[in-house]
Order: sequence, then structure tokens, then C-alpha cells
Amino acid sequence: MSRIEYSAEIVELLGRVRRRPTAGWPWRPGEPVPGGLPVKQSWGWLFVPDGRVLTLVNPKDGVVSLPGGSLEPEDDGDPGAALAREAAEEAQALIGPPHYLGYLYDRVGSANGGHECARVRMSAALRGVGPTAPDPASGRHYRRLLVAPGLAVELLGWGTTGLRQARAAVAAAVVELGVPAAANETIEELPSAGTTFSR
Repeated sequence: MSRIEYSAEIVELLGRVRRRPTAGWPWRPGEPVPGGLPVKQSWGWLFVPDGRVLTLVNPKDGVVSLPGGSLEPEDDGDPGAALAREAAEEAQALIGPPHYLGYLYDRVGSANGGHECARVRMSAALRGVGPTAPDPASGRHYRRLLVAPGLAVELLGWGTTGLRQARAAVAAAVVELGVPAAANETIEELPSAGTTFSR
């Protein structure tokens, strides 16, 4: 088994990670969202060429997330547009065309005023990130880490459902983006000045 490499700064950051309780939403891989079920959120597995994905860490509370968030009127109901916008706002990220993976069925509707809704998952290429900046919606200033998809599931605290999502994302990325099925396992924080990724 290979050793995971990371810096002292990342050790300090990961020591503060706090996982959210799992919600237990059923994962519907590859299924289109049924008509009449509103899509309220879109989150993305954003891949760099070596197979790692972008995760965001809020240094204030230690919560880890994938880029993404709620659909806004300017997204015109398009989860891909919402993902591209949210990734740019939260991580200053530029992504390629998103690929639909499936959705989580939220029967409680915590993102929809107590009414059932869908939370879409997508994959896309991460083409680059700009200089780090606060999210204009929340004011959060995220730390941007590249990690292997399996480790992302652990940091997110998503359990078995998250592992299934990660496998679906990797399978799609291998075909659509040409990334390796076995990702580089180095944990890397992206530079605050930004960077680009060539494919």
C-alpha cells in the first residue's frame, strides 16, 4: 500500500476536519430526475488529470464539501450551470462541461421548505482555479485541496452512499475525461495565487 503524502500545513488543517451527520438520502445513479421533482442543489466531483478531485475545507469550522450549491434563478433550472457558477464563486474554479451522474432523493426537503426534492451530482474536468477569494454568497474563504476520490468520501463523511457516488464519478471521468482509475494519493493544497491544469 502506497504512503499518502502531505505537508505539515495540511496535517494541521485536516486535524480540524469535522464531518456532518449523514442524511441518509437514497442515491439514484444514472436515473433522470422525475418530472415534478424539483432540483434544488447541484454538487460536483471536479477532476484534475491525475484523478484527484477538488474538495473545499472551511477553516473556521472544519467542514469539508465538494464545490456546488443551490440552483439560483440565473441558472434557468440547469444543474450544470449551477455547478459552474458555484464552483467559480466558492473555489474560483473554471470547469469543463459537466456530466450528469445521478441524484439524491431528499424526501424531507430540507433544501426545499419541507417538500421533497432532488440533489444532483455531476462530474467535470477542473481546468484551473484563480486567486483565492471569499465566496460572495457566504463570505467563507475556503482552503482548496486535491485528494483521491476515496479520501474525499472519508473527509466528507458520506459513508457508503458517498462511496457509490465516488465510484460513479470515477467511472464517468475515466471514460469522459481520460483520468486514471487509480488516482494520485498525494494530498495537495492549491496555491492561493491560482493554477491551471493541462490535459
